Amino acid sequence: MHNQTQHEYDQVISQCRALFLAKTHDYGTAWRILRLPSVTDQLYIKAQRIRSIQEKGTQLVDEGIEGEFVAIVNYCLIALMQLRLPADAPLELDPNDVTAAYDHEVDLTRQLLFAKNHDYGEAWRQMRIESITDIILMKLHRTKQIEDLQGRTRVSEGVEANYRDMLNYAVFCLIKMGLGGLGS
Repeated sequence: MHNQTQHEYDQVISQCRALFLAKTHDYGTAWRILRLPSVTDQLYIKAQRIRSIQEKGTQLVDEGIEGEFVAIVNYCLIALMQLRLPADAPLELDPNDVTAAYDHEVDLTRQLLFAKNHDYGEAWRQMRIESITDIILMKLHRTKQIEDLQGRTRVSEGVEANYRDMLNYAVFCLIKMGLGGLGS
């Protein structure tokens, strides 16, 4: 199962990365203007739209939930990259540096995935996409609370851990939806 998950994970990330790099070509690093709470709110908008479509069973905008999960992956990576950048980093970053930072954050998040998969036995494969959506929303509420507390928490892992978990949960949903190439 480990090799299957690794293959599916890499397939999903490859597609998310291709879209991210294409948008970086078109828009540069306009995302740099976003403060972390703004990235969190963008994530919330994406996850809330997914849940709304799941609950209503219909949508009026012709953009499916698959694209929203891809956006969650990429916004989580934006947040992780923003966390590492110094306060005086320029708004426009070199595309090669952005690509390296994206890949670095993916590698760290992939390591977390396989450590958790070892301990949890790939329980996510038995979960419903709707349940995973709810978990992403819960982690967003946690992240917003941590941000409101300005990081002064008592027992929380912090925003970085939540961004990594949300990224992995979004990848799980994309795998379950067939974007990983092998199906669920």
